[in-house]
This record gives sequence, C-alpha cells and structure tokens, in this order.
Amino acid sequence: MNIETFRDRQQTISLAGIVREPVEVAYTDLGDGPPLLLLHGIPTWSFLFHEMIDELAKDYRVIAPDMIGYGFSDHRDNFDRSIEVQADMIEQFLGHLDVASAHFVAHDIGGGVAMILADRSPELVRSMVLSNSVAYDSWPIEEMLSLAHPRNAKMKPEEMKELLEETFEVGLSRPERRTQEFKDGVMTPYLQTDGIVSLVRNASSLNTNHTTPLTASLNKITQPTLLLWGEDDQWQPISTAKRLVQDMPDAKLHAIKNCSHWVPQDAPEEFTQETLRFLNSIESAISQAAR
Repeated sequence: MNIETFRDRQQTISLAGIVREPVEVAYTDLGDGPPLLLLHGIPTWSFLFHEMIDELAKDYRVIAPDMIGYGFSDHRDNFDRSIEVQADMIEQFLGHLDVASAHFVAHDIGGGVAMILADRSPELVRSMVLSNSVAYDSWPIEEMLSLAHPRNAKMKPEEMKELLEETFEVGLSRPERRTQEFKDGVMTPYLQTDGIVSLVRNASSLNTNHTTPLTASLNKITQPTLLLWGEDDQWQPISTAKRLVQDMPDAKLHAIKNCSHWVPQDAPEEFTQETLRFLNSIESAISQAAR
C-alpha cells in the first residue's frame, strides 16, 4: 500500500487536556471485533504497519494512531512528546473512541508507551505484542541522541532525507524489504520544515528515565505478552527481550531470524502470523472462560 492510499483512510481527532492546547491526532480505524491498537516508534509513524493492517482487520478492530509529533498528527513546536505524554494521549484517545480495553501491538518507543499503560492502567491493556521495544536503560540510541541536537531543527529536507536513508540499511536486514514505497512512506512527513523540526523535537524527548522506573514493576505486569524480536537489531538488541522474559510473569519470546529493527517491514508475514496466533489464543481463552 502506498502512502497516498494509506493517508486516504486516516481520520483525525482533536484531543484537549493532554498538553497546553488541543492536539490533532491522525489515525486509522478499520474492521470489527476486539480492539487492537498498533503503536509505532521513532522515526516511523503508523505507516510502519501498512502491510498488515488489512489482514489484522479481518478479525479485529485495528486502530493505528500517529503519536503526537509523528506522521500526520500535530507537528507544532509547543508541546512535550515524551513517552509519558504519549501514554496520556493514548489513554484519552481510546476513551474518545469508547475503547475500554485493547490488545496492544507496539514497536520501539511504542512498546515503552504500552508498558507504561500496562503498569498504571492495567484494565486498558488486554495483552501486548512488543516488538524490538525500548525498555530498561536500552535507549535512546546514539543516532537519536545525535539527531536531538537543536541545530538539526534547521536541517534542509535533503539533509534529513540522507540521514533517514542511512537508517534503512541498519533497520532492515532483508535487502528486498528496503522498498522505495516503504522509504517514501516513512520519510514523507519529515521532509517539510515543520516535520523536520518535529522529528528533532521527538528525538530530544527520548528519556530513559521514563522506562527505568518500570523495572521494579515488571513482575507485576501480568498481561499475556509476546516479544516478537528481530535477531539482527543493533539498536534494541535481543538481549533486552530475553531480560523481559525473565522479568515479566507471562511473557514469551519469538525471535525472528534475518530480521533487524523494523520487524513489521522486514518480516511482515511472520509478524502478522505470530501476532494473530497469539491474539486468537487469548480471545479463545476469554470466550471459553465466559461460557
């Protein structure tokens, strides 16, 4: 699916009370069934999941927002974009959609958001699929620390494009998955002046202090959790996933070979298949328990 088709079915909602002014959130809402929330990371946006949304929507109500400061959500240079604030936004966003509980499929910093909510609002998070997620003090990575310098807000579009192009070589193991469609889709929101500034501000908001406090609480996060992890990831290594399996009561790891950081793009079929197998088993257990 190209970016134009993806954008055509995005909706927009205005949310007040998260930061000083109301913010606009772009999102996809497709399908029926149990709610399934997709959360992207940095520097991507909900387009990260473009190859799997339709398949997931055959059985689930798939909701895929762009976090504030990302994609086609609000880019204004006057609000905090930390994962704590993103968690506030997601909580209010789901409330506006009358979603009391959802399965979370979350990548990178989206995983940090999911774990924050699983800890503080456990009734909201039915289960989690965490993919190459931030956790502990595994982040921010060097590339994001470098991008966060305020001088980069004055980057020219061609400079930002060159920087992002370099990340595709590291973030995707399979050369055939480094498609121009995916690259263009990820980069497009960040190649205009406001998008460049917004991405730099997103990078500057990354703070390991927002996940390290969770470390002592991980043994109390009891939601069923599947760790779908690319083995080749240099940014969020699989050692993080193995540690999470040890620390979380109901977590299991499915490692994906020849796969790096952006697992939904590097291995979309395996990602979708394993996600559906996991979610369907949970929904089946819920159904049987209700009988």
